[in-house]
Amino acid sequence: METLRPPVVSPPVADHVALFSRASLACSKIITQHYSTSFTLGIRTLDARFHEAIYAVYGFVRWADEIVDTFHDRDKAALLREFREETYRAIDEQFSMNPVLHAFQLAVHRYGIDRDFIEAFLHSMAMDLEDICYDEPLYNEYIYGSAEVVGLMCLRVFCEGDEAEFERLREPARRLGAAFQKINFLRDLKADYEDRGRVYFPGLRYDCFDDQAKRAIEADIRADFEAAYVGIRALPRTARLGVYLAYVYYLKLFAKIREQPAARILAGRVRVPDNTKLLLLLGSYFRYRLRAI
Repeated sequence: METLRPPVVSPPVADHVALFSRASLACSKIITQHYSTSFTLGIRTLDARFHEAIYAVYGFVRWADEIVDTFHDRDKAALLREFREETYRAIDEQFSMNPVLHAFQLAVHRYGIDRDFIEAFLHSMAMDLEDICYDEPLYNEYIYGSAEVVGLMCLRVFCEGDEAEFERLREPARRLGAAFQKINFLRDLKADYEDRGRVYFPGLRYDCFDDQAKRAIEADIRADFEAAYVGIRALPRTARLGVYLAYVYYLKLFAKIREQPAARILAGRVRVPDNTKLLLLLGSYFRYRLRAI
């Protein structure tokens, strides 16, 4: 005799929607972990309520960056146009089957991330598809869109709707993003030129890069770091340690670059070993606990 079983009841649709969102946010976390150990460490030291949103921002900017930097056998302009259209569709419809964009739109709506920041970022990514000889205005335009607005997106998350706090910290956040990007340019000078034909620093010829040119770039980066540190100390404590860790990591990388002559920068990439990153994490944590930052 057949045993009667209770009917299988499917979970409510709302549960599946929440599951889809959680899975999408998890994808952005995995992307961050695979592409950047330093930012992963920094995010882990933020208050837990910020983790998903910052992973979502990183996943979005990393995927756009991959389009312009990696897929040389594809029509990158077409890919970026499609990505841009899908981004705004995701934001407008509050949904995307692309998990990276679905996660990002969740952060955009939760924290009020400005569409102007998103547009500036995508514009800078499109600039990477062109052969541009950067003068000062174009360089500043690119830095703003590729790096400063990423810092501003994160600041929107950290300020949690406090507009006065956001405006007070806006300029230091921009300067920190600019410092990070300029160090990336200096570290990757060889790869950017040889693999992608790019030299971002205005007026700099790759074959004329010498110690004098390097020192001038470093002076500009130092000024950005000094302006950014004031803002880091004024961040909410829920975000301060994570941002400070990213700051000290890049400061360490900057110190290693400054120790090297220009010829060494052209010979290959300067790196900070993973064990040093862990030491920086420990030192940053103790400074934070002692309220030295």
